[in-house]
Amino acid sequence: MAGSTPVVSQQYNYAVIRKFAIMALLWGLFGMSVGVYIASELAWPWLNFDIPYITFGRFRPVHTTSVIFGFGGNALFATSYYVVQRTCQARLPSDFLASFTFYGWNAGLLLGVISYMSGITQGREYAEFEWPIDIAITVVWVAYFWLYLGTLRRRSQPHIYVANWFFMAFILATALLHIFNNLAVPTGLFSMKSYSLFSGVQDAMTQWWYGHNAVGFFLTAAFLGMMYYFVPKQAGRPVYSYRLSIIHFWALIFLYMWVGTHHLHWTAIPDWTSTLAATFSILLLMPSWGGMINGIMTLSGAWDKLRSDPIMLFLITSLSFYGMSTFEGPLMALKSVNALSHYTDWTIGHVHSGALGWVAMVSFGSFYHMIPRLYDTKLYSQKLVYAHFFLAVIGILLYIIAMWVSGIGQGIMLRAFDDFGNLQYTFVESVAFMHWPLVFRALGGALFVTGVVIMAVNIFMTIAQAKREAAAIEAKIAAKMAGAAA
Repeated sequence: MAGSTPVVSQQYNYAVIRKFAIMALLWGLFGMSVGVYIASELAWPWLNFDIPYITFGRFRPVHTTSVIFGFGGNALFATSYYVVQRTCQARLPSDFLASFTFYGWNAGLLLGVISYMSGITQGREYAEFEWPIDIAITVVWVAYFWLYLGTLRRRSQPHIYVANWFFMAFILATALLHIFNNLAVPTGLFSMKSYSLFSGVQDAMTQWWYGHNAVGFFLTAAFLGMMYYFVPKQAGRPVYSYRLSIIHFWALIFLYMWVGTHHLHWTAIPDWTSTLAATFSILLLMPSWGGMINGIMTLSGAWDKLRSDPIMLFLITSLSFYGMSTFEGPLMALKSVNALSHYTDWTIGHVHSGALGWVAMVSFGSFYHMIPRLYDTKLYSQKLVYAHFFLAVIGILLYIIAMWVSGIGQGIMLRAFDDFGNLQYTFVESVAFMHWPLVFRALGGALFVTGVVIMAVNIFMTIAQAKREAAAIEAKIAAKMAGAAA
């Protein structure tokens, strides 16, 4: 089995995919561990030691950047390079540029983490050391776009598989979002200081146009590309409805662009923009659930795999969480619901039901499918996959239920009035109420990270196993050649 690796490697560039996959796991372990720590800082404030680098304010963006762009970004580079080469039956056009995207992307992430922990962040009115990093990320992203488009143009099949549509939309939209959200004016030709191009209401709308579409394209469309390849492959079934997948694609990418302002209900933005965002958010439910149904129905005739295939459990659970979070999102976009949910932990629970339940679970399932094929071996342990799955699901449920309790409780307490029209509860009382939900949130996160540790062990043991198999085959070949020469 391992003997076919050189032939496959010549056909496709698997080396860069392996690097991105390993870095995704490393960033995931780091970023999620930081997330557990900052969750613990909220539950037990004494953990905010007198060390500025690890205080909540600095560590929180380290967590989000490491998980979204470190774990998620590297996972998307790995799977998109894998999917586009396999579906197009064509190699990436440049091995050098592929390596450049790997080193450039991860160097940018490392610089970002260092700057956050040093207290250097991108303030909207004033920033320092940020615009050169933004330009460097743009250069990496242009290289990524050129590689992906070049592979599509070299395809041996006339048809472009639907997963590539979603990956391509993610690449283009993310470039658009990154450029316009980070438009800044340096104070001098050689100055590291800059000022944002936007201010006031325009700045708020630009930020949430970026923020929600980063969710829509980086964390949804891109991972749908992952889903549309790995679910059918693992199930051994064709996509349930190719027509539905195309309708899903066009409806999703059109509607998502309009909904960002639902994060700004009850603020200084014009009312018509708020209403427009809420309306499109409700409409977004239809393509979202269309994609979920398409993925789940792909298992038609293969439901028995859920009893014997733990990888399929990850993929089907991710689709379930995708359906749940894309129902909850439009619900929270309604002005009446948003009045209760906004600025509370309910929002945190919603984000993590999507991030952990959808993004992470579909990534885990895809990696368990892909990595053994990258190294031309079998997965080291199926039992460890089951252990990871149950730890992940229990951790997610503890997390989001705790945040629902905390968030809805916060919302009710801060909106309650007594018989005289005064606020019934003080802010401090609402914070005291949040303590136990925050404790359970930290516990849920810790269980989830424990599952990722088990996955990392399983994957690295799989890689070690593949190397042993390759070494054994090479030794046999060498022995045969020596025998023939004798």
